[in-house]
Amino acid sequence: MANSPQAQKRARQNDKRRAHNAGLRSLVRTKIKQVVAAIDADNAQEAQAAYDSAVPVIDRMANRGIIKKNKAARHKSRLNARVKALSS
Repeated sequence: MANSPQAQKRARQNDKRRAHNAGLRSLVRTKIKQVVAAIDADNAQEAQAAYDSAVPVIDRMANRGIIKKNKAARHKSRLNARVKALSS
């Protein structure tokens, strides 16, 4: 337990940041699931649209440090490969 006022404030800030970051991570996962759902439904146009809306969100979270840059690149690469395979 935090004893000093400074440590108590840091604990409050950490809790608030953790909750905020969890919401942002959830947004990334939701966008990825939307692309995967469109791919599973064999809908190429919907999959491409979902991918196009997911990429900026993934990039934004990588720049903010919510997810690591390599993880963002990996997700984008794998999703893009699946979308392209579906449309061809």
